[in-house]
Amino acid sequence: MRSKVKQAALLVVSGLVLSGCNLFPPNTATPAKKPAAADYQAATAPTNVPAARLKTICYNEADLAIIRARMLQQELTVATLQCQTPNGARAYEAIYTSFLKKFNSELTANGRSLTELSRRKKFNVDVLVTEFANRTAQRPPVDKEFCARSLRAFEWTLDPKVTSLNQAPPPYDIGPEMNIHPCPPK
Repeated sequence: MRSKVKQAALLVVSGLVLSGCNLFPPNTATPAKKPAAADYQAATAPTNVPAARLKTICYNEADLAIIRARMLQQELTVATLQCQTPNGARAYEAIYTSFLKKFNSELTANGRSLTELSRRKKFNVDVLVTEFANRTAQRPPVDKEFCARSLRAFEWTLDPKVTSLNQAPPPYDIGPEMNIHPCPPK
């Protein structure tokens, strides 16, 4: 008799499994939203630049801050253009506008500083900024976290704790790809 009960129970469980019934449904509770933080930057591949050459092409921390601020702005611009809502609208247009309002004076000063830096380092600002945008636009097909990473960057930059663009790293540090390296310590 027990054997027939076991067989019947096994038959019922097998039927439920085959029919797609999930005896242990997944937890559908929404995960807790992470607080705004500067933890969104993608990992960069290490570059090997000979030390003798690095000294001729490197940038000091002040210069890097100027470049990274513009890199951040361009990357967030690309995200605003690329990331869409399910109905096809731009997902981040409103927060991008908030970003521009919050850092308007700093972005204006950054433009002047970048122009001065371009004279010293002998590069074309328009080419540099376009290259930032083009390289960033290539990320979405290879980084499935592109829009989420960009949203984290927006959330961090708009957090009241962030009072300067220097406190917000760009989502992708594409400087090394473009031979923009920090100077080695002295």
